[in-house]
Amino acid sequence: MIWEPDKECMDREELEQLQIERLQATLNRVYAHVPFYRKKFDSLGITPEDVGSLADLARLPFTTKADLRDNYPYGLFAVPMREVVRVHASSGTTGSVTVVGYTRNDIRTWSNLVARIITAGGVTKDDVIQIAFGYGLFTGAFGLHYGAERVGASVIPASSGNTARQIQIMKDFKTTALVSTPSYALLIGETIREMGIPVSALSLRYGLFGSEPWSDAMRQEIESKLGIVATDNYGLSEVIGPGISGECLERKGLHVNEDHFIIEVIDPETLQPVPPGEEGELVLTSLTKEAFPMLRYRTRDLTRLLPGDCPCGRTGRRMSRVTGRTDDMLIIKGVNVFPSQIEHVLFEIEGTEPHYQIVVERKGAMDEATVLVEAGESIFFDQMRHQRDMVEKIRKRLAQELGISVEVKLVEKKTLERFEGKARRVIDNRKL
Repeated sequence: MIWEPDKECMDREELEQLQIERLQATLNRVYAHVPFYRKKFDSLGITPEDVGSLADLARLPFTTKADLRDNYPYGLFAVPMREVVRVHASSGTTGSVTVVGYTRNDIRTWSNLVARIITAGGVTKDDVIQIAFGYGLFTGAFGLHYGAERVGASVIPASSGNTARQIQIMKDFKTTALVSTPSYALLIGETIREMGIPVSALSLRYGLFGSEPWSDAMRQEIESKLGIVATDNYGLSEVIGPGISGECLERKGLHVNEDHFIIEVIDPETLQPVPPGEEGELVLTSLTKEAFPMLRYRTRDLTRLLPGDCPCGRTGRRMSRVTGRTDDMLIIKGVNVFPSQIEHVLFEIEGTEPHYQIVVERKGAMDEATVLVEAGESIFFDQMRHQRDMVEKIRKRLAQELGISVEVKLVEKKTLERFEGKARRVIDNRKL
């Protein structure tokens, strides 16, 4: 099922013509109304009229989170505040918040884009959607909420936290679709099992998850514990919130809403495009945002563009699921390490729980990383020899995956903190 077949299944040539027309309109908007961009353009000696094709996009400057912070709170708005009907902000998990605004038309556009993502994930007007994101300045809850209402589904704004209550609501209200972070969905699944509630007692069928990187192994774990089909969706506050891309039920990559966003994947060091299929940093340009247009925004998220067509019929390009962030990347003993690599290994090892934390410290001139891994009760309370064997097995697999050796420490089940929002996987105690 496709929400807007005429938009989501456009001919490529027609789509690119629409993109350049909308890009030129956006450039004129920011040049006329955003001093930050006008100064950038003037310093580079270019005007909006110099961009005559999509290939000319590479001549435009990048925008970074630092630019947003330097223009806090309203410096990058392209409309007067009397036209702004909503203000949101990023969750601030990797620094101070960044502020974004929406006109009435932006809200309509946003709702419709999320409706596309929700429909691709299997949800229809007959579903009951429980949103377990925190409501507030964070865009996730409101974006999914209005998208679900646009589809015509029944929305339960449960917000985050109080997991036992979330489960009670699921049972009583016959929730059919869950919206949350994948790590919180996993916690809900564990709690259901601990409460002795059979999955068959719930009406859940779908899960739409985002806001943090997660692996296929984690997807399988969530699907097993909740008895659902889980799809990934992607968005970020600085560009619009949720609604940029999402998986369909084929789950062969996230379909990008290319009629509203131009997607690039670049090498974060050289800032040049990477070949199709190669991993790099995602860069996004908004084409229809009125209050807060964004040019070539460096997301710091790592992904790649996928080749070929999707059997679902959508024609927009697809991106792989985000594997991590360039600013989440750890450099340990000169080697780039991402939490997602460690997660991938742990999910393959029987006896470990899907909860871990990486602690990095500097001892003298050397970095040392310790991976804390929750072990199942059968392992943790088994003979010491079995624990040592498990630790050694994990160490060897991590060394193969990462290219460096790390310490491994088993901890009891439920020792590590659970997260209702984005999971905090890394504790970096180095003074860098």
